[in-house]
Amino acid sequence: MRISVFGLGYVGCVSAACLAAQGHEVVGVDVNPTKIDLIGRGRTPVVEERIGELIAKAVADGALRATSDAAEAIDATDVSLVCVGTPSARNGSLSTTYLERVAEQIGRALGRRERRDRHRTRHTVVFRSTMLPGTCDGLLVPILERASGLSAGSGFGVAVNPEFLREGSSVRDFFDPPKTVIGEYDAASGDVVAALYEGLPGEVFRVPVAVAEMAKYADNAFHAVKIAFANELGAISRALGVDSHRMMDVFLADRKLNISPAYLRPGFAFGGSCLPKDLRGLVYAARRADVSVPLLSHVLPSNEEHLRRAFDLITASGRRKIGLFGLSFKPGTDDLRESPLVELAERLLGKGYSLRIYDAGVSLSRLMGANRDYIESRLPHLGDLLTNSADAVLDHAEVCVVGCADAAVLAALDRAEDRVIIDLVRLPDAETRRATPGYAGLGW
Repeated sequence: MRISVFGLGYVGCVSAACLAAQGHEVVGVDVNPTKIDLIGRGRTPVVEERIGELIAKAVADGALRATSDAAEAIDATDVSLVCVGTPSARNGSLSTTYLERVAEQIGRALGRRERRDRHRTRHTVVFRSTMLPGTCDGLLVPILERASGLSAGSGFGVAVNPEFLREGSSVRDFFDPPKTVIGEYDAASGDVVAALYEGLPGEVFRVPVAVAEMAKYADNAFHAVKIAFANELGAISRALGVDSHRMMDVFLADRKLNISPAYLRPGFAFGGSCLPKDLRGLVYAARRADVSVPLLSHVLPSNEEHLRRAFDLITASGRRKIGLFGLSFKPGTDDLRESPLVELAERLLGKGYSLRIYDAGVSLSRLMGANRDYIESRLPHLGDLLTNSADAVLDHAEVCVVGCADAAVLAALDRAEDRVIIDLVRLPDAETRRATPGYAGLGW
C-alpha cells in the first residue's frame, strides 16, 4: 500500500519506519527541514530502540522517503496517517492547531487530485493523533470537506486509529500491539486501516469514531492512575515500615480481581462493608503519618459525586413517585452496609419523594447484627417501603430507578412504557433503550 505519514515525531517516525519494513511504500511529511534531510540520508530524527536501523534499511530499499510538500505526498499515496502533535494549552485544553492545519492541507490536495483524475482510488485519511471525542467528526471532517469540496465517506475515507506506543519500546509495541483500534467513519475506511496491520497480533476493535478517540484517553488516564496509586501506597508503606515492593508483589499476583477486568465497567457508586471503611482507614493512617495521598483521599469524594449524579437524574424528571429496584450494595446479597442505594433512598425520602423498593435478596425479618443496625439507623421505616413484588413497585412508580437487573425486574420493566427509567446498572437492552424517550443511563 502507498502511505503518507504527516508529522515525523516519535509516533510518525515509528509508524513510517515500521510500515515500510512491512513492505509498504511510505512518504513522510513534515515542515521541519532537518527531519526531512535526516530521513533522506537514512538517519533517524528521534532516539528510539531499533528505529535507526529500520529507517536506514527502508530508505536504502526505496520504501521510505520524506518531503515537505503535502500535495505531492497526497498525489503519490492512497492513505494518509496524521501523526501531528496535540499539545496542552496553559489551561489544560487540547490544542488542535496542527491537526486543523494538516486537515486543510490534505483537503486542498484531495480537491486538486479529484479535479485532475476522478477515477483514482479513493484516498483515506487516518488520524493517529490523540484527540478528544468529537474532534474528528465535529472539527476535522468539516475542514476536509470544505477544503476538498468532497464528502467524507464517498469522496474520501476517514478513520481514527489511536496508537499505543511507549517511548523506548515503540518499535516492539508496533509489531506486537496490545490491541488495534479502528474508529471507522464507514466500513470501507475501516477496511483500509485493518489492511495496514494485517498479520499483527492482538485483538482488532472496529468501533465508532468517538469510541476510538476516547479509548486512548482511557488508557493513558488509567496508566497515570496506576502510577499514582503505586506511588501513594509506597509512601504510606515506607512511613509504616512496610516493604512496598514485597507488598505489591502480593497485590500483582491476583489476576482475578486486581490485574483484571474486574470493577472496570462504568456503573453505580461502590459501597459495602469493606471498600469505604478500608479507604477511610488507609487515608487516616497516611494523614497520621504525615503522608499526603491526593489520589486515595479523593476516591470517596469521587464516589459521592457519582451518587449525586444519580440523584440529579431522578430529580430532573420532575416526577415524585419513585420505584427503586435494588437496595443491597451488591446484587445477590442482603448486605445493606454503606450501600449507595440505601443512601440514594435516604436522600429521596428526605426530599419528600414517595418511594417503594424491591430487592429479591433483602427481607427485613432476616436482617441481623451490624447489617440490621445499619439499616435501622438509616432507613428506620424500611418495612413500609419494601415490597416482595417488582410489579408492585412498577405500579407505584413514575420513575423506575434500576439498581439491579434480576429476572423479575427485567420482566417488570418490559411493561414500563410510560415511565422514566434511570439505569444504574446498564440493562441488557440499554443500547435499544437509549433511543427511547424517558431512558437515562448513568454513565452510557
